[in-house]
Amino acid sequence: MSHAQFQHCTPSQMSREAFVETFGDIYEHSSWVAEQAYDLGIDSQHDQITALHQRMAKILLESDKQSQLDLINAHPDLAGKAAIAGELTESSTSEQAGAGISECTAEEFDRFTRLNDAYKAKFGFPFIMAVKGSNRHQILSAFEERIHNNPEQEFNRALLEINKIAQFRLDAM
Repeated sequence: MSHAQFQHCTPSQMSREAFVETFGDIYEHSSWVAEQAYDLGIDSQHDQITALHQRMAKILLESDKQSQLDLINAHPDLAGKAAIAGELTESSTSEQAGAGISECTAEEFDRFTRLNDAYKAKFGFPFIMAVKGSNRHQILSAFEERIHNNPEQEFNRALLEINKIAQFRLDAM
């Protein structure tokens, strides 16, 4: 287990307000995860990225279905209208750019749009993938594969991917 510390902050030394401000967007537009993490008590073990991530991931996985669905729905479509309009959170923008999504051809954007629409029609929430380390071809391929899953598989996969995204965001701090 990695014992990497945060470079620019010490969670155990933070006020609730500072903690929530710092970690509130680790889970997209869902500061309640950070609030609950803090309210459970933050000590020096949570100054390690792995320990804080485990706590936050567990909060998400143990939350009620509606809270989980709301968090899933807080995520933007990959290569969606919000990305094109520049309306993503800073983290989402850099994650999508890092995967080369901003370099999509018109035909690839069209495929993303069709897949996003089909996926949302089938599952009722957006396709979520932790795209760091992937390229747009791998993402499209994962999209085309996962659209054949059942709703429960995809709901659980979305939570898994969200926790992966949170890990990447914490690692980058």
